[in-house]
Amino acid sequence: MGSFQSKFIEMDEKRSRYDGTQLRSLYAYLEHGVPGDSVVAWIGACDVSFEHMVDGEDLREEAAIRGSKMLHLIIEKFEARLPEMVALQRLTSAIAKDLLESFKTAKGSLRREGDDLYWNADGKLSISIATVSPVSGLVHFAINVSNEGTPVKTASLEDLGIEPKAFAQELLQRLRSELDSIGVATRKVKWVN
Repeated sequence: MGSFQSKFIEMDEKRSRYDGTQLRSLYAYLEHGVPGDSVVAWIGACDVSFEHMVDGEDLREEAAIRGSKMLHLIIEKFEARLPEMVALQRLTSAIAKDLLESFKTAKGSLRREGDDLYWNADGKLSISIATVSPVSGLVHFAINVSNEGTPVKTASLEDLGIEPKAFAQELLQRLRSELDSIGVATRKVKWVN
């Protein structure tokens, strides 16, 4: 297990829109030159069609997944199984919550329910999904930068008084550090009879 690579990507408005097709093997490498186990982030709109929707619950409910401006992360870990990726999805959410607490300037409460983050009573702050391909596990995790264009009641980084790029860069650093630490922990344990 090598170290995780991370990169914040500046993209034009057209390329930055997340539509679900980015949740695929080698996206970070083929599109942005980031090889291996990786996490990449960018800011852009979100509009996932049913054709590219991965969550069976969202498909059954015909739920719209969209927003005018979100901070997106794609995490890829090679040779990973789905339970590991769901755990990584929830770890990402927990790290993001801790970081939001340290960055926010607005009064109110943050809570995590599984992989979802909420601000105050019912403002949905994040979306995420974990899945696998034949060669890797993948997570898409996103936090609303703005509340515009969302199909449900949401909260956003704007509500919390958080500058998205600085937040993204710190989130990438903390996530990469945690994942590298997990890698080290797995290489220092001896087996038992």
